[in-house]
Amino acid sequence: GNNITIKWDIISWTPDGYVATVTMFNYQQFRHIPAPGWQLGWSWAKKEVIWSMVGAQATEQGDCSKFKSAPPHCCKRDPTIVDLLPGTPFNQQIANCCKAGVIKTFNQDPGNAASSFQISVGLAGTTNKTVKMPKNFTLRAPGPGYTCGRALVGRPTKYYSSDGRRVTQALMSWNVTCTYSQFLAQKTPTCCVSLSSFYNDTIVNCPTCSCGCQNNITRPGSCVNDNSPYLQSAINGPGKLTGQPLVQCTSHMCPIRIHWHVKLNYKDYWRVKVTITNFNYRMNYTDWNMVAQHPNFDNITKLFSFNYKPLTPYGGRINDTAMFWGMKFYNDLLNQAGPLGNAQSELLMRKDSETFTFQKGWAFPRRVYFNGDNCVMPSPDDYPWLPSASPLTKQPWTLPLLVFWTALATLLAYYV
Repeated sequence: GNNITIKWDIISWTPDGYVATVTMFNYQQFRHIPAPGWQLGWSWAKKEVIWSMVGAQATEQGDCSKFKSAPPHCCKRDPTIVDLLPGTPFNQQIANCCKAGVIKTFNQDPGNAASSFQISVGLAGTTNKTVKMPKNFTLRAPGPGYTCGRALVGRPTKYYSSDGRRVTQALMSWNVTCTYSQFLAQKTPTCCVSLSSFYNDTIVNCPTCSCGCQNNITRPGSCVNDNSPYLQSAINGPGKLTGQPLVQCTSHMCPIRIHWHVKLNYKDYWRVKVTITNFNYRMNYTDWNMVAQHPNFDNITKLFSFNYKPLTPYGGRINDTAMFWGMKFYNDLLNQAGPLGNAQSELLMRKDSETFTFQKGWAFPRRVYFNGDNCVMPSPDDYPWLPSASPLTKQPWTLPLLVFWTALATLLAYYV
């Protein structure tokens, strides 16, 4: 499953409604929900209200004027729910709540790939027959991108006691599935890839205008130079609260650039250096991840300063896709644009004599994703090519030998 599933489990009936536990499971392998976190919305089927909540809160109370004594937590027909912050008092918490709306990916941190809250609903049905499920679920994480389906009745969720000897179950369970579309999330890409190699002086930059074009006439203030005296005031400008990216002025205008450098060539191995650079002045990327596709990923021998997990999207037959992410407290936070805004790693891969070559751009990745979004690649025609008739193509270790014989021949010619 590559989606976010919301489980709505009714755990008890009340005189005018029910108490439910609502849990969001992130089954996406490499797309997490970063700060400022998720916002979950729906429309009530009847005239329900939320009496109280544990582990989350509605952003607005709405009009509760018809309630004479203690008013409900929320009377809106279409409430929006947000998570509580980590310092919440324990008597207002339940398990898996209060992470400021941040949900990790299943691969990076399965223990934190879910978020829960408890809700007490009034003016609602009080039996399996009369209760009605909310409609029109929306999930923002934190921006647009997710589309949620209808709520479907599922098998009642089972709960195990702490000693594992007793099982209880929900009185009724509904499931809602939300899927992500990069196109819905933003019209332009958010990252690009640049390439270089030891065998060619050319550095292939990100394609021009990968994520948009510099245009101070139609889009003033869309980017800022790193030496601009107005840098700080631009960062604190009108887009700060909405989280709108403010990028350094570059030819590609992307918030993130991933550079793949083919660094060294040994007899049985070859080495690649990967550098992720943040050009966004308004964003620290916490728990970032990168996914890349390359045929030699079936033989990664050593990896420096990143975590790594192979992904097998084709049912395990082809192992050419890998997920990389930062090490906790070392580089799992990609700082905003500036001297510290990058993370680097080197990969050592064992050669397979059947397939390995430096010809025709084989040493470069086929696809790259950052935080689940597809990155713009240079055109294959622009890749760094091998110098023609290079001895590197088939027998890389003959190069030092060649240099040695040439030097020897020169010396002999000199002395003879």
